[in-house]
Amino acid sequence: MTAEIVSTAIFIISLIIIFSEKVHRTIIALAGAVVMVAAGMIFGFYNEEQAAASIDTNTLGLLLGMMILVALLEPTGFFEALAVWVVRLSKGNPVRLLVMLGIATSLLSMFLDNVTTVVLIAPVTILICEILGISALPYLLAEALLSDTAGAATLVGDPPNILIASAAGFSFIDFLVYSFPIVLGSWLVALGLLYLLFRKEFRTMIPDTEAVLKLNPGEALKQPRSAIKVLIVIGFALLFFLLEETLQISPSFVALGASAVGLLWLRPNMTETLKLIEWNVLIFFGALFVIVGGMEAAGVLQSLSDLIAGAASQSTLVMGVGLLWVSAVLSAVVDNVPITIAMIPVIENLGKTGIDIAPLWWALVFGAGFGGNGTVIGSTANIVVYSLSERTRHPITPMIWLKRGTPVMLATCFTATILYSIYYYAFGF
Repeated sequence: MTAEIVSTAIFIISLIIIFSEKVHRTIIALAGAVVMVAAGMIFGFYNEEQAAASIDTNTLGLLLGMMILVALLEPTGFFEALAVWVVRLSKGNPVRLLVMLGIATSLLSMFLDNVTTVVLIAPVTILICEILGISALPYLLAEALLSDTAGAATLVGDPPNILIASAAGFSFIDFLVYSFPIVLGSWLVALGLLYLLFRKEFRTMIPDTEAVLKLNPGEALKQPRSAIKVLIVIGFALLFFLLEETLQISPSFVALGASAVGLLWLRPNMTETLKLIEWNVLIFFGALFVIVGGMEAAGVLQSLSDLIAGAASQSTLVMGVGLLWVSAVLSAVVDNVPITIAMIPVIENLGKTGIDIAPLWWALVFGAGFGGNGTVIGSTANIVVYSLSERTRHPITPMIWLKRGTPVMLATCFTATILYSIYYYAFGF
């Protein structure tokens, strides 16, 4: 009990200070990780070896690899050229731009993990908004939220989906049949709500459309040959992301392998390239994994899972709806990956009692996927976008995320609950 109280207190205090914005989140996360390990050794629930094992190297490797590819592509002028093209296509209309970027982000998130998606599209968004002379905040926030939402539609769209598919034996087709329709309905609600949440900002935006329409995308491309080389590498990386299950390779291996090929082919100035890497994001993630790992080692997450099992109703639908909302709330304040890992054995144990647990797996998919929208630390993609927004004149803050992200989380979970119930009675899982 002491271990649970201590680890929970460390996490909550770290979270409060991060949300206060008085100290940079990376500093607080690193300090919180050190305190968690020290407390674990004192109270006997956590040690250095466990802390090191808690770090998700696959996520960090994926982030680093994609950041290197983006760093190789950025000096070529490709993002500027793409930004000009998108702006011209949208004709500078802020709402039309929201829809276009939202659709592009969501389509990518269905076939790539949402972290890779936002790492690729967020820099373009920032450049688009700089060209138009408008705030990038609504668009960056929308991309993260829609990416988290759309990622739940496919097996490869979100890390929790991969974990659940492995435990439940679901295929890519299963996700298209059972998850995609519900996610599509929830996504449409999310997009509509985002427009309502930012409608005042859109009304006050006065984009410089005349100047933009005169821009030539070709003129913005500074190094076309280098851009083509990097795009070829990224193209092959995307192909291997789709084939990673067949080839039994990890996303981080694909990303790091692609970055190595890109570096060998272009041979850039490494000092300048490394300056473009978001090292503070990688350190923040590593520290956060250690903090959450301490909570897992102390039994906090397992205790929460046991509460669900103990309060479970014999109605599979009621259990599924309850699991959807509990996993959503927990995913918003911790992270959807450890929550998913903690919930999987609970569902498996319920299956041993003779309960049909297929609907429960899908409830966990929607809860973990949509719940991550609630806070800035709810998913990896959120933190990446949050960090990248610091480059802009109007950076995203934890409080801004709560005001805009939490309504989206609640709306998508409510929509999913309705569609989940209809699906349960009409078609079954």
